[in-house]
Amino acid sequence: MKKSVYIYSPSGAVRDKAAFKRGVRRLQALGYEVEVDSDALSSHMRFAGDDELRLRAISRACESRADIALISRGGYGITRILGQINYADVAKAIDLGTSFVGISDFTAFQAAVFAKTGRITWAGPALCEGFGVPVTQDSQPDDIMEDCFNDLMLGQGEGAGWRQDRSGFCPPEDVQLASDSVVWGGNLCVLSTLIGTEFLPSIDGGILFLEDIAEHPYRIERMLTQLLYSGVLSRQRAILLGQFTGYKLGAHDKGFKFSTVIEWLRSRVNVPILTNLPYGHVQTKVLIPFGKKSDLAVSGRDAMLFWGH
Repeated sequence: MKKSVYIYSPSGAVRDKAAFKRGVRRLQALGYEVEVDSDALSSHMRFAGDDELRLRAISRACESRADIALISRGGYGITRILGQINYADVAKAIDLGTSFVGISDFTAFQAAVFAKTGRITWAGPALCEGFGVPVTQDSQPDDIMEDCFNDLMLGQGEGAGWRQDRSGFCPPEDVQLASDSVVWGGNLCVLSTLIGTEFLPSIDGGILFLEDIAEHPYRIERMLTQLLYSGVLSRQRAILLGQFTGYKLGAHDKGFKFSTVIEWLRSRVNVPILTNLPYGHVQTKVLIPFGKKSDLAVSGRDAMLFWGH
């Protein structure tokens, strides 16, 4: 039986219909059976339908019994309906074998699902930005991302390895930073908005991963400050910084840049900060299980996150 993907739109409206169609065709070409939610291309203001319509789309994703329920795109919209999602239905769908995958605004859904049910979801691609990129001689969906997606389909994914940049945590000898620790996180902006709510899980001794797009380093620092002053950062075993892309520095920054933020963060928390995690609003990204207990080891600049217990 073919592995199946259910495409639904719980957040922003799909603006790039061509990317949507390319994404569906790409998944089919990879051998998956694709079912598209009846309201996947709906539009209401900036959303993929009004709140009730998008809640029904989530319910249909739960009922689909697909191997993977994949969002069409991120944007904004899930946070405003977190209080109305039927988390028992989501938990049941996961228990029956559906993996929920997404990025960006999907972080809110992931955090709420773990806070309410303790179930694992997956930080990964969305349909349009991951599988719907134009296919040319020099461009196509990233093979690492697709391999990770297929590993999830087949239940074979065990971890992710990467090389940090020079600003990363690089000890003089091999060290295991965390063992049997919950890996969690996602989009920094979305995560920081959940502080003080019932939808942000309280995780001690975890492995927190973060990414963002189109946020100037001072805004990144400001959001990290929220996590710092709320006590979230100091309770973690490690902080993994993914890809922070799509911003522009100005002349008035006078040397203030992303590395400045990392240096500042290190001066405030006694927690190892690893860099260059291959995850974020970039083509080459791994899939990461939000809520799964994992191990984290570092050898020089090389890091390994392993959840294949």
